[in-house]
Amino acid sequence: MFTRMSHAAGYLCNASIRGVLLVGVIVVSVSACGLFDKEEDVTRNWSAQRLYSAGKTELEGGNWPTAIEFYEKLETRYPFNPFTMQAQLETAYAYYKVSEPASSVAAADRFIKLYPQHPSVDYAYYIKGLAQFDQGRGFLDRLSQLDPSQRDPGAALESFEDFSELVRRFPNSRYAKDARTRMLFLRNNLAKHEVHVANYYMRRNAFVAAANRAKYVIENYDRSPAVPEALVIMAKAYRILGLENLSEDAVRVLELNYPDHPGLQEVDTLNLN
Repeated sequence: MFTRMSHAAGYLCNASIRGVLLVGVIVVSVSACGLFDKEEDVTRNWSAQRLYSAGKTELEGGNWPTAIEFYEKLETRYPFNPFTMQAQLETAYAYYKVSEPASSVAAADRFIKLYPQHPSVDYAYYIKGLAQFDQGRGFLDRLSQLDPSQRDPGAALESFEDFSELVRRFPNSRYAKDARTRMLFLRNNLAKHEVHVANYYMRRNAFVAAANRAKYVIENYDRSPAVPEALVIMAKAYRILGLENLSEDAVRVLELNYPDHPGLQEVDTLNLN
């Protein structure tokens, strides 16, 4: 009897355990369903105007990522709505503010291609230039840390071209003055970069390459602060290469425009032995 009761108790116990386990599995399954259910998008029935207004509010509050979310939903759901047009422009700005230059440039480019005659297309060029200006400035700030011959000032050049296009096409734009100021900064630093590279080639005894880099500065960045140093490099490189006439031409220009430059003495005392 005791044995039977023990068996019965054991059976009941096992059944209870199985029941608990089964309930546990069901509870876990239900919980998992709850966990993996996609959160309902409260904006799914919003109008284009409401999406744009929400994005604009976030933009003005400095909540750039949230503004981008609203604007991109607007563009996806209402691609041809007038509110979408403005949202695309503001998306470029928001990406610029969150330091995503590639996305900012892509958004601005898209706006320029879709709405080339839009009254605010000058702003799209300006944002493109700004996004790449910051990228290019980061490159220029690292000049002293990298091998000059390996550096690619692509972003700085592209920024210069974007600002140049803005000034050329919209000379009276409200953004033109700032664009010109930034162009001057970029131009001077790009010239400085070329001089850094030319000096690197001089140290490596690559005198033809050094002279060519310096000549490029004279031809493309005239009146920049890097010009006198470029003339000195040309004078030295040509003298070392035995091209005395070219060296003397560089010295003559240097004497005429920068008579007190210390590089003149460096060329005079150059030891060719």
